[in-house]
Amino acid sequence: MTYAGRNLLACSEREWQELRGRRLSMVMQDPKFSLNPVKTVGEQIGETCRLHLKSTRKDAEQRTLKMLEAVQIRDPELVYHLYPHQLSGGMGQRVMIAMMLVAEPDLLIADEPTSALDVTVQNEVLRILDDLVRERGMGLIFISHNLTVVSSFCDRVLIMYGGRIVEECAARDLSNARHPYTRALVAATPSLDVPRAELATVVRDPAWLQ
Repeated sequence: MTYAGRNLLACSEREWQELRGRRLSMVMQDPKFSLNPVKTVGEQIGETCRLHLKSTRKDAEQRTLKMLEAVQIRDPELVYHLYPHQLSGGMGQRVMIAMMLVAEPDLLIADEPTSALDVTVQNEVLRILDDLVRERGMGLIFISHNLTVVSSFCDRVLIMYGGRIVEECAARDLSNARHPYTRALVAATPSLDVPRAELATVVRDPAWLQ
């Protein structure tokens, strides 16, 4: 596994410290389990600035407030002083995105970043994430089991089964996928255009691992 010509499996802990947050960042699935419950939002995002950008405390505060505004939090000054348990799910995920992007990484990994949110908030968070990625010119690896989101949000799709990539295609071509696992996932996706009494289920075949 390599990144920018560097073998990640051979990196020392010090080298990983240089990569994490500054070059590579990751938005996790549920902010309740990713944010530190005993530190305020401002402390956590500011820590990223001081660690990776060597910011002063004042500069870190300004960067944090600006980033909270970038993820469309209405009152950054208020949220800056809140603890994670005082945030709604959608606001917590925005804070997590702000913390991961404040050091301006080259690549963002988003692991099921909206699965814990309702559909309305999910779409809003995805739109914010998409805008920030485009504005900042970052690479994005979006991990999800929701093919509806994947097909509308991504350009290129890698389908994994049993820890291996079994198919690669453009997102717009998902409906024409060839691998039986990909086809099974597409068939199991609900559609408002094609109402069905029952959704298809994925029946796995041991031959897919060969």
